[in-house]
Order: sequence, then C-alpha cells, then structure tokens
Amino acid sequence: MAYRIPNINPIDVGSRVAIGVSLPFNANQVFTQTYTTQEQIRSNIINYILTDKGERIFDPTFGSNIRKSLFENITENLLQDLEIALNEELSSYFLNVSFKNIKIIGNYDENSILIKIEYSVYNGPTNEINITL
Repeated sequence: MAYRIPNINPIDVGSRVAIGVSLPFNANQVFTQTYTTQEQIRSNIINYILTDKGERIFDPTFGSNIRKSLFENITENLLQDLEIALNEELSSYFLNVSFKNIKIIGNYDENSILIKIEYSVYNGPTNEINITL
C-alpha cells in the first residue's frame, strides 16, 4: 500500500530557530520573526510586490514595478497587463511556489488596486495574500 510522505522543508524541523522576518512590520515589535518556510515565502512574495526593479542593489531584476503604474489611469487593459506580468515574474522568481490564481482588481474612484494571490508551497495547503496599493 502506498504511503504519502508529507513534504517538509528541512529548515522547518527546528521550531525554535527563526528563518527570517515577517512583512509588514508592525508597531509592537519592529521585526517579527518567522519560523516556517510557509510564513517566510509569504513575506518574500509581499516584499517582491512592494519592491521596484532596480531598487535592490545586487539584484536589479528583483521587484514587480507595480507601484509605478499607480500614477496611470486604471483601465481594464492595464489590470490585465499587470496580471500577466506579475504571474510570469512570480512564477519565474519563486520556483518552489505554485501560483493558483493571481487577480488584480481596480478601484477606479480611489485610483488604487487590490492584488489577490492564491498559492501553495510544496503542494501544501492553499494560502492567500491580499495587498492594496
């Protein structure tokens, strides 16, 4: 009989060892530590979206450039182009993450966008991120 072994990252074995810091930073303690790869990948995706290309010194291709489009008029074409670009960039940069759905919803009155991302890591449970810019 076949038995499925769960995919556990070797980093997650030590539950008392922090992997990184969580985003966004909060007021109570500036750097909230993450202890699992699930939490850290979530923070890395948020960091990727909020970073512009060329902003990171030794990795100029890191970032999504979505913030630059906030000063343009929000149209359906712009939202579709952002969705396609973000889907391609995230899939190529985060190889161990399976992106199920990436949706960008425009708020035309306030000239803002909502980014909804559904993803899973190592074929695990589906997680969701909502970012408003």
